[in-house]
Amino acid sequence: MSSELVWYFAYGSNVQSATLRGRRGIAYRRAVPVRALGWRLVFDKPSLLPEIPHGFANIRPDASAVTIGVAFEMTAGELAHIELSEGVTLGNYGRVVLDVEPLVASPDGPRTAASLTSERTDPARRPSTRYMEIVIAGALEHGLPDEHVTFLRAVAAEPEHPEAVKVRALLDDWMRRR
Repeated sequence: MSSELVWYFAYGSNVQSATLRGRRGIAYRRAVPVRALGWRLVFDKPSLLPEIPHGFANIRPDASAVTIGVAFEMTAGELAHIELSEGVTLGNYGRVVLDVEPLVASPDGPRTAASLTSERTDPARRPSTRYMEIVIAGALEHGLPDEHVTFLRAVAAEPEHPEAVKVRALLDDWMRRR
C-alpha cells in the first residue's frame, strides 16, 4: 500500500479517534477541524446489512450548506482501507474530493480532502443513540464548534437494534486494518 500522505474528511463516527484508530486501525498523523462548503450532513444512509434498520452519516451536495468535520492526514493505503471497510467497492459509498477550510487558520492545513458520500439513502432511517454518542464524542474530542455539537444532539435517534448489537463484534474485527 502507498505511503503517500493524503487528507481524509470524516464527518460521522470516524471523527472519533477511538473509532478511526481502534475500530479501523488507522494511525493518522494529524487531525484538523475543518468545514466543507456546499455539503449537508444527514443521517439517512442505510446499512449494508438489511437487518440493521439504522441510518448512518452521509453528506449530500447542497450549495447553501456547510458540513463540519475533521480532516485526518494519513497514508493513501490507510485511506484505501477506510474505503474498503466502508464498502466503496460494493457501491455503499463513493469517493469525492472536497474543498475544505480549517476552522482555525493553518498555513500547512488541508485545502482539499477525500471523503465518502452515498446515493443510497432512506429518509425514514434514524441513527441509533449509540452511533450518535460516538459522533458527538468525536466532535467534542476535536473541539468542533458548539453549534455543530448542538445540531448533533438534536438529531432524532432510536435505541440500537438487537441485530446491530449481535453483529458489532464481527464487523469490528472485519473493519480493523491488519
